[in-house]
Amino acid sequence: MKIGITGTGSYIPSIITKNEDFLDHEFLGSDGATFGDNNPVIIEKFKSITGIAERRYAQAELKTSDLGYLAAERAIEDAGIEKESLDYIIFAHNFGDLTPGKIQGDTLPSLATRVKHLLKIKNPKCVAYDMIFGCPGWIEGVIQANAFIKSGLAKKCLVIGGETLSRVIDEYDRDSMIFSDGAGAAIIQADQESSEILSHISATYANEEAYYLFFDKTNDSEGCSNTRYIKMHGRKIYEFACTHVPKAMATCLNESGVSIDEIKKVFIHQANEKMDEAIIKRFYRIYDKEAPKDIMPMSIHKLGNSSVATIPTLFDLVRKGELDQHEIKKGDVVIFASVGAGMNINAIVYRY
Repeated sequence: MKIGITGTGSYIPSIITKNEDFLDHEFLGSDGATFGDNNPVIIEKFKSITGIAERRYAQAELKTSDLGYLAAERAIEDAGIEKESLDYIIFAHNFGDLTPGKIQGDTLPSLATRVKHLLKIKNPKCVAYDMIFGCPGWIEGVIQANAFIKSGLAKKCLVIGGETLSRVIDEYDRDSMIFSDGAGAAIIQADQESSEILSHISATYANEEAYYLFFDKTNDSEGCSNTRYIKMHGRKIYEFACTHVPKAMATCLNESGVSIDEIKKVFIHQANEKMDEAIIKRFYRIYDKEAPKDIMPMSIHKLGNSSVATIPTLFDLVRKGELDQHEIKKGDVVIFASVGAGMNINAIVYRY
């Protein structure tokens, strides 16, 4: 039985925030001190490392579950299935539904339940639950859907990755410029054609790495000490990812039985352009090869880092011919790979 992706959809928010929109921000270090560089220099350094020129933010009236619902509708339509036939809805996110101006995330009920409600699915046997796995959450959801189908517990699953990170960023933190909003979704089902998950791998490093991404107070010493924002140790994450992700990808590839030369695209979490380039370079170096020039589609330049949404959104764009100079054809072998809070890593080798 071949299990694969039969439909995809994404929702890219309409509000465009460019790097120059941060020129008047007051950036502070974690100790509350100002930086030696002025904002134009800070922003230029930021762009040279991350590759981000602009990012997308959701409209105030749209919550994470709304973005997921909009992406899910498109995936269901693309797959040409009846929504009542879904056995599972898995929604990967990190912070729940966030309302601008409020300090708490809302996960009661789960975001997956909210999507099922918005889709008006009446079937009680369609089980809806959330996945909290950091940025690799969507891939992990696909891995779980694959397991459900393989075991006979399901025939069709909807896996969503969505986030509104613009509502948990500290405006005084330089890292706030990285994060963005969005959602992507996919239908996973037994497919009698070519599409097939060939292999997968997951890992959690939770000793000294556990709190590389964390929640903490604002960098502004006069700000509310009870409100928490997404924070990260960027250098440690970079070193961790460059060390562990290429090895995980290689292990996954070796288990698939596919040659490195057969890989057509690598869909990697859009966290940081320099980091992603380093990961790909090190991955190919394991096989004593140079990475092909067009192997890695990138959306981070205009969409920023929307966490769990980056890979399903990127895959949807390429699959539908909406990303210049990138395409995939039936039978192509691709790799999905991600790294994020936990610290978690995973990868899938997939024949499209």
